Amino acid sequence: QVQLVESGGGLVQAGGSLRLSCAASSSINVMGWYRQAPGKQRELVAVSIGGGVINYASSVKGRFTISRDNAKNTVDLQMNNLKLEDTAVYYCYGRSFAKDYWGQGTQVTVSS
Repeated sequence: QVQLVESGGGLVQAGGSLRLSCAASSSINVMGWYRQAPGKQRELVAVSIGGGVINYASSVKGRFTISRDNAKNTVDLQMNNLKLEDTAVYYCYGRSFAKDYWGQGTQVTVSS
């Protein structure tokens, strides 16, 4: 069983920046971030597979950057130029040996 613990998030004005961090309790192959806005389905934000492949949602490309430290089992999400539509609960995601793991979620609110 892998535990994912998130930190970061909060309230920021549009155009501002926030950084989310997630620490896994053990080594994990896939790590990334999803988000869920009120009344919407959870959606992929960014994912890092091993030390190589990285995928971003088209809505965040050029604004968000995912980074991993495999030695520390951590994944960060740097979010720049935040928009009102980025407001959501952000979940750290992990996948290892065909099992999915989720963090508890952290609120990101972007105000005008």
